[in-house]
Amino acid sequence: MSQRKTILLALAATALLAGCGRQGASSLLGTTSAADGARASGLSPAGHEIAPVFDPNNYVATVDNEFFPLPPGTIWVYVEHTPEGVEIDTVEVTHDKKTILGVETTVIRDRVYLEGSLKEDTFDWYAQDKQGNVWYFGEDTKSYDHGQLVGTAGSWEAGQNGAAAGIIMLADPQKGDTYQQENSPGVVADRAKVVRLDASVTVPYGSFDGCLQTADSTPIEPGVREYKFYAKGIGPVLEVTPKGGQGRVELVSFSKPSP
Repeated sequence: MSQRKTILLALAATALLAGCGRQGASSLLGTTSAADGARASGLSPAGHEIAPVFDPNNYVATVDNEFFPLPPGTIWVYVEHTPEGVEIDTVEVTHDKKTILGVETTVIRDRVYLEGSLKEDTFDWYAQDKQGNVWYFGEDTKSYDHGQLVGTAGSWEAGQNGAAAGIIMLADPQKGDTYQQENSPGVVADRAKVVRLDASVTVPYGSFDGCLQTADSTPIEPGVREYKFYAKGIGPVLEVTPKGGQGRVELVSFSKPSP
């Protein structure tokens, strides 16, 4: 996702992951053979590899997937305590669009600050198909060190250099489903597996029940596992890295435009 931005906030104390609380505010992807009982989204049954066929005519203008909604003007702010210091990650849905492979994508700006100094500045591109799956079309990322540009590693765009659009969120996620999130040879190859649909999460912003939990991995870093938690109507609320790292990225602020 991956899916860290501007002013340092007064941070709430790190909360426990488990426990219920108050309910808080291509080349293209290959085809999976259909089987009896396939879900209404038109994808393969639960527990199988989910690989919808890319069709540039099968997209809608709005990203409103309940676990990954992207109304323009929405802002998420996350915090992570690292050995180098406190990182603040601000993610904003812009009003900009970018056409990739004939699809008009929504542009997200993601800025990470380390102790107040810009560390990363990334533009991500997403679009939703008519079945409700949210596709990931790539990112333009820049890394900084004390204000100086030091690299663009991790940047990729579907349709260029063999990169293909992936799925960042399924229309109808079911436990055991697996899917390719990013696919750019030699750059990114992230995959996700749906672990739970009933996780309870507490972060500084609030507590949430009925969260979707995924386990993310990549063959590029075989020892690393990330667990991501998504709340309905909000999107990502927590990311933990218990294997290959000790990161914990928590939602501390969320705002969306008025109807």
